[in-house]
Amino acid sequence: MARRIDDGPRPKHVQLSDVLAELATHELGPDTAIPSERDLMATYDVSRATVRKAIDSLVAGGLLHRIQGKGTFVAQPRIESSLHLASFSEDMRSRGLAPSTRLMRVDEERPPAEVAEALRLGQDGTAWRIDRVRLADGQPMAIEQGWYPRSLFPDLDTQDLVGSLYTLFASRYGVVIDAAEQTLWGEAAAGTTARRLEAAVHTPLLVFRRVSSAAGRRVEYVVSRYRGDRYQLHMTLGAEQGAAKESTTNPRSRTSTRRDPS
Repeated sequence: MARRIDDGPRPKHVQLSDVLAELATHELGPDTAIPSERDLMATYDVSRATVRKAIDSLVAGGLLHRIQGKGTFVAQPRIESSLHLASFSEDMRSRGLAPSTRLMRVDEERPPAEVAEALRLGQDGTAWRIDRVRLADGQPMAIEQGWYPRSLFPDLDTQDLVGSLYTLFASRYGVVIDAAEQTLWGEAAAGTTARRLEAAVHTPLLVFRRVSSAAGRRVEYVVSRYRGDRYQLHMTLGAEQGAAKESTTNPRSRTSTRRDPS
């Protein structure tokens, strides 16, 4: 950290940001605190505003994260996934991580109207509601609320629900999920979601809403909230394919993907 911050053409906060990025990447491990603002000001003879601007840029980029009342720390590296129809367990194992699950709730209910319509349950149909927290190497990665028609899975509440549901559906019920429609948006963690994910309030979340089908029949409606500071997506896009889709669907931008975080 002996690099000098000078009055050259590059702004001081950019120079300091480079210094801190090198420190976080090559010297400090995940969850290790960086030097305090006061120490950085004294070491590099810069103002508090310069220090905060440098740190803010690295927090925004995901390299650092703040914990209220404790300081600023090196963030855990994000796990990257491509959008595809594969289970959470398979996805984590392929990256050398051990998947596990905390089962929070299993109940038979009449789901909300949006869910009932998506699953085509009719007026009286019910579904299993399954709430789970998904972990990688013991660290909470995602929280899921899923709905599954009781008519297809009559004794689902008696089964082992801590592994891949898709594997269970295929082996126990002969239901093989082969397609899905998925929508992605962003949220900030709060309340029970933040607590179950062991995340600070306002931690960014990637939210997936997915409706999955087996041989043309709707079998799953699930909303999964992933910690945005630990998870990222990789997508390969084609301009021609996108243009063709835009011309045949509606005028608003839309991307279709398939992925199974179960």
